[in-house]
Amino acid sequence: MDVAVDHPPAEFEAPAWGSIESVCLDMDGTLLDLRFDNYFWLEVVPQRYGELHGVPAAVAREQLLPRIDAWRGRLEWYCVDHWTSELGIDIEALKVEVREHIRFLPGSEQFLERLGSLGKRRLLTTNAHPKALAVKDGQTGIGRHFDALISSHVVGVAKESPEFWTRLAAAHAIEPARTLFVDDSPPVLRAARDAGVRWIYQVLQPDSTRPPRAPVPGIIGIERLSQLL
Repeated sequence: MDVAVDHPPAEFEAPAWGSIESVCLDMDGTLLDLRFDNYFWLEVVPQRYGELHGVPAAVAREQLLPRIDAWRGRLEWYCVDHWTSELGIDIEALKVEVREHIRFLPGSEQFLERLGSLGKRRLLTTNAHPKALAVKDGQTGIGRHFDALISSHVVGVAKESPEFWTRLAAAHAIEPARTLFVDDSPPVLRAARDAGVRWIYQVLQPDSTRPPRAPVPGIIGIERLSQLL
């Protein structure tokens, strides 16, 4: 039987850059503003679904949210092909339609430019489906800041599982004890901690239009990525 560990609040600790080999960064809510994803799934998709089925967007949203939430934490929740089939909407094409709403979080592009001067291996580690990743890379050029773009759909397991890190380590020679990881999702952050990742930070305001979140106990919360440099 697993026993829950009570983690106290974490005080800020700057990364020991000399001990870090790899920097793994999440995309949505860490580098890119989660405002787009909230807008897309709470407004754009219900509007289009409502048009297809002849119901108001508000009604469509009430119908869709429980169906979508039932897949939370699994690869299907992030899968463009899954929701295209499930909802009868071309999700990739719809993302392209509203791609002008995709933006970096304040300061994150500048952080990436400065990070490039440190000589660390930089990996984008995202739950985004490769088709969604392609749309966002095409709009923002985020890929130019990284040595590799890694989707959990290619790894074969969502980042909510510590197994993600086991597979990532095997495929990309990642040593968790010499890795820095930044994300905004509490389950993902806890999985990284369970997998032994040494330097873990939580972005507290992934959506620039919403209030900051409470930090995950035992994980360092940051207001902006520049704090790490």
